[in-house]
Amino acid sequence: MNAAASGSDGLPPLRDVIARYELAAKKSLGQNFLLDLNLTRKIARAAGDLSKQTVVEIGPGPGGLTRALLMEGAKRIIAVERDERCLPALDEISAHYPGCLTVEAGDALKVDWTRLTDGAHPVTIAANLPYNIASVLLVTWLETEPWPPWFDRMVLMFQREVAERITAQPHTKAYGRLSVLAQWRTRPHIVINLPPEAFTPPPKVASAVVDFRPMPTPEPACRAATLSRVTAAAFGQRRKMLRSSLKQLMPLPELLLREAGIAPERRAEDLSVTEFATLAAILDRAPHNRG
Repeated sequence: MNAAASGSDGLPPLRDVIARYELAAKKSLGQNFLLDLNLTRKIARAAGDLSKQTVVEIGPGPGGLTRALLMEGAKRIIAVERDERCLPALDEISAHYPGCLTVEAGDALKVDWTRLTDGAHPVTIAANLPYNIASVLLVTWLETEPWPPWFDRMVLMFQREVAERITAQPHTKAYGRLSVLAQWRTRPHIVINLPPEAFTPPPKVASAVVDFRPMPTPEPACRAATLSRVTAAAFGQRRKMLRSSLKQLMPLPELLLREAGIAPERRAEDLSVTEFATLAAILDRAPHNRG
């Protein structure tokens, strides 16, 4: 009987591994460990059929999700771990699954992702992201150029509040820069909600797993960097009318808004993703406005 069928992979329980290597979670690294194998396997299954996938995992810690991904049939995992204390535990998993786990010791914020994956295809990013760098990593991946990106899918855990911002619709308080960028280039939706007590130590907030499916050709076409500039200006002063908040982009934003067919009295939270991308596309056609 294989590991996936038996419900155990033959490795020691995670609590024993954490105790043996003294792997108390560090708040400075945004660590909150998931120890429940049923939950980690549920997250792994949310990533779909992994039998032909190279999976990129960030912040595996003692390897709870790593083990679940392998039990659910992941062909290969490339795990990026900054905490050197966790490397021996990950080495145990690597030895138990020969040729299936490669551990990259280092800071995920400094990784060259195309070098790391070295042309692997297809690639799924699956991770219980460290809370303190989750949004930064997500934006980095969403702003990948050229597009379509080096990954085919992302299944990522965030604080529930961040997940709600990613999937928020216009006319809501949660709608903002992350919503626009994520929904312009991918189809994100929340697939799992997790309470604080699911983690060790329990964070102060609930968490959620978001599934992102990249769109091959986001429409309207624009540069991701330009879209980021437009949304930063608009949502940086979200209570102001666009004719005021967009002045940091150009002296007469009314001209930009008129060309896009958007009333200058509207506010950022009222614009659709398509309207933001239209503004960015118009800016792209004006070379002196490029950042």
